[in-house]
Amino acid sequence: MPLRAAEGPTGEILIPMDERRARAAGIDVTRVQAEAGTAQTMLPGTVAVPPQQLRIVAAPAAGLVETVLVAPNEPVKAGEALARLRSTDLLEAQRTYLQALSAEELAKQRLARDEQMYRERIIAERRLLTTRADHEFARTNLQEREQMLALLGMAEPDIQAVRKTRRMAAALTVTAPEDGVVLETRTSAGERVAASAPLFSIARLKPLWVNLQVPLPQAMAIEPGTRMSIPGTAAQGEVIRLGRSVDPATQSVTAVVEVADGAETLRPGQVVTAAVALRPNGTPQWSVPAGAVVRHAGRSWVFVKSADGFRAKPVTVISESPSASSIRAGLTLDDQVATRGILTLLAELTEVYGG
Repeated sequence: MPLRAAEGPTGEILIPMDERRARAAGIDVTRVQAEAGTAQTMLPGTVAVPPQQLRIVAAPAAGLVETVLVAPNEPVKAGEALARLRSTDLLEAQRTYLQALSAEELAKQRLARDEQMYRERIIAERRLLTTRADHEFARTNLQEREQMLALLGMAEPDIQAVRKTRRMAAALTVTAPEDGVVLETRTSAGERVAASAPLFSIARLKPLWVNLQVPLPQAMAIEPGTRMSIPGTAAQGEVIRLGRSVDPATQSVTAVVEVADGAETLRPGQVVTAAVALRPNGTPQWSVPAGAVVRHAGRSWVFVKSADGFRAKPVTVISESPSASSIRAGLTLDDQVATRGILTLLAELTEVYGG
């Protein structure tokens, strides 16, 4: 009875097999070829705006868009006008503001009168304290109404103009919150919008992110700090984060690359192919025929010939082509790996790790 495969202390799976059984299974072997400790792999990716650099400009109040003053892809400065909005909510907020302003002024006059009467000992202190409290309440209410106007998008000079002239403005100006580029305009002149409806998206386009789709077998070879460039452009950067979750459809993880140098040559939403330079990590790098690497139990393996059969050895795939694969593993120049007839070895591996 042949011996069964078993896991060794280094994570290798020992698969006992004599020469006759190996020949019957049609197993061929080839010697591994040493490679330099660096490699480059090409990975697909998509250009994106870092979320902290993207701002959505929403309608501060419900109303009618009177005019749109910017177009997509137009650079804007902080405070620059984006649109004009005519709003009944704005009129109502100004009305309550003016009422609060009148109430505060009246409370202030009463306080001044009562303070004078208290100094002349005409009224009691209790009445003065009540008048002071009334004035403080009126002042706080006025501040609240002023803040409401600011939240509705009225600039401080416009609020002061309303205060001085006692005349209400029927429209307000929607402005850019910071410097950037208008990525999207979500409204048009003549459209009625609800409060908080998104009107524009504005982004700072430097730096940008490139979200790379890394096949799971290669994910172990990429780490924060790994350099990336995009052929044909000046864009280059480094990996800042490697995702922990796997896309079930593509069996890949996302590596986020921050691109500062050459970011102006990229566009959000652009699909790119990036060259990722994989640095040596102390593990030798080898070239083996493409058919020598198998996938099982979420890992990549090669079957290394030994005196007693084969050792199923976990490896890290650096890059792959139709004819060869670059791997990192603790091998030697004398090691030979199975390239054909691997189904029998894979079945033995499955016995240990399950299907």
